[in-house]
Amino acid sequence: MSVAHDIPLVSTIAIGLGMAFFCGFIATKLRLSPLVGYLLAGIIVGPHSPGFVADIKIAEQLSEIGVVLLLFGVGLHFSIQDFMEVKKIASVGALVRTALITAIGICIGSLMGWNTGTGLLFGLCLSVASTVVMLRALEEYHLLPTIAGKISVGWTVVEDVLMVLAMVMIPAIAAGASAEGSGGTGVQLLLAFGKIGLFAAIMVIVGRRVLPWLLTAVARTGSRELFTLAAISMAMGIAFGATMLFGVSLALGAFFAGMMIRESDLNHEVADRVLPFQDAFAVLFFVAVGMLFDPAILIESPLAVFLTVFVIIVVKSLMTFVIVRAFGYPRKTSLIIGIGLAQIGEFSFILIALGTSLGVMSEEARNLILAGALISIALNPFLFRLTRDWAIRRGLTQERMTDDALAHLETEEKIALKNLIVLIGSGNTGRHIIDAIDTTQNDLVILDENREKVEKLRSRGLHAIAGNATEGDALIEAGIDKAYAVMITVPDPFESLRIVELIEVINPSARVFVRSRNDDETKLFDSKMVEKAVSATEEVARRMVSALKN
Repeated sequence: MSVAHDIPLVSTIAIGLGMAFFCGFIATKLRLSPLVGYLLAGIIVGPHSPGFVADIKIAEQLSEIGVVLLLFGVGLHFSIQDFMEVKKIASVGALVRTALITAIGICIGSLMGWNTGTGLLFGLCLSVASTVVMLRALEEYHLLPTIAGKISVGWTVVEDVLMVLAMVMIPAIAAGASAEGSGGTGVQLLLAFGKIGLFAAIMVIVGRRVLPWLLTAVARTGSRELFTLAAISMAMGIAFGATMLFGVSLALGAFFAGMMIRESDLNHEVADRVLPFQDAFAVLFFVAVGMLFDPAILIESPLAVFLTVFVIIVVKSLMTFVIVRAFGYPRKTSLIIGIGLAQIGEFSFILIALGTSLGVMSEEARNLILAGALISIALNPFLFRLTRDWAIRRGLTQERMTDDALAHLETEEKIALKNLIVLIGSGNTGRHIIDAIDTTQNDLVILDENREKVEKLRSRGLHAIAGNATEGDALIEAGIDKAYAVMITVPDPFESLRIVELIEVINPSARVFVRSRNDDETKLFDSKMVEKAVSATEEVARRMVSALKN
C-alpha cells in the first residue's frame, strides 16, 4: 500500500483503469452500459468505500484530459448537414425540454433548501441526455439511420451545445455573485461572452484554414505516430491556449478545435487516431466522478433519490413524447425518442465537476445526480427494449395519421399523375435522383419519414408525402400500386428488403431499383424482384473503367 502511495500517478492510472475494466466487463455481461461499471469502479476506489483509495486530486487532473478529448470528439462529429435535416424539431425540442427540466430542478432545489445556483446546476444536469447510452441503444436495434435516430442525435447535439454555453455562464455567474451582486454578474457574463466570441472568431477565420492545412502537411510525411501526435497536440494545445489566453474552459476550446478539424478531408483519420486515447482518458473521467459519489445517499435520502430518478426517466420521457407528437410524428417514433433520451450522462458529470470546483454544487445535490445517473443509465437499455416491444405488440409500427396533411397527396394530384416513379428516401442519393429525373416525361412522388424534408420538397413544387415506407398504407398513398418504377435509397438493408416484399404484393409488375452498400447486399436483393441493385463499389468501378475508355 505504501508503494502505491509513493507513486500516486501510476497507481491511480493502473488501479483506476484496471478496476474500470473489470467493472465495465461485468456491466456489459449484464447487458448494462459500461458507464455503470466505470462509475462503480470509481466508487470502489473512492474515499467512501474501504480498501485502496486513489488520489482524487490526480484523478481529477487526469479526468480533465478525458473531458478535453470527449469534447474534441463531439466537435469532430458535429455535422451541420445532418443537423439541418431535423433542425426544427431538434432545436425547439431540446430548448423547451432543457428549460422545463431546469425549472423543475430549481423547484426541487428550493424544496431541498438549496440556493438558486445549486438548483439551477441541478436542473441543468438532469436536463441533458447521455449521447453514449442513446447511441448504443439506437445502434443495437439498427435505428440510427431512421428518422427517430436522426432526431435523437440532433436533439443531443443541441443539448450538448446548450451545456457548452452553460459552462461559459456558470463561472461568470459564480464570479459575479461573489463579487458585486447582480450588476457584477451581468458584467461577468458580458466579459465571458465577449471572450468566447473573440476566440470563436479567431478559430473560424484562422483555425478552419490553418488546422486542416497543417494536418495535410503532416499526413504527407507518411508518419503515423507524427499524425497521431499532431491530432492530440491540436486538441490539447488549443484547449490549453483557449483557457490561458481567453479564459475559456478547456472543454469549450477542445469543442471548437474538433469543429475546425472537421473541415479537413482527414477528419475521419483524426477520429480514428484520437479515439483510443479518448476512450482511455474518458474512462478515467468517469472513475473520477464515481469517486465523488457517497452511496450513503441511497439510505439517507431515498425519497429524494426516487424523485430525481422519476424526473430523469418519467418526466423527461413524457415531455419528449409530447413535443415530438406536437410536430406531427407518429407514436412509435415519439416513444423511441422519448425513452432513448431518458437518462443523464457525460455532460452532467462535466457540470458536476465544474460546479464542485466553483463551490456552486452542494454535496447532497452532487450525490443525487450521480445516483440518478447510475440508475437511469442502468435501466435505459431495458426500458428501451420494453418500449420497442410494446409498440410492436400494440401495432404502433403500422400507425397512420389520417388527419395529417403531409401524409397524403391531394385528390387532384393523384388523378393527374402519369408515368409514375416513386422515390423512397430523399437523402444524398435521393437528391441526385430528383435532379436527374426528367419530370416533363414522368411524374415523381417522394416518400420520406422526415417531415421537414417533405415540407421543403413540397415548397419546390414536388409531390412528396411523409410516412414510413415499411407500412403498406404509406406505399399505397404514394401511388405504389400504379407506379411503373420504384427507386429505394434508404440506408438500412433490412428496411429496403421489407419495402421490396411489400411491393411484390401490391404491385408485382413495378420495376424496382435498390441502393446497396456492398456485394453481399446486392446478391440478397437480386434474389428478390429487384431489377437492379446498385452498390457504391460497383458504381466506382464502372466510372473508372468508363473514364479509361474515354
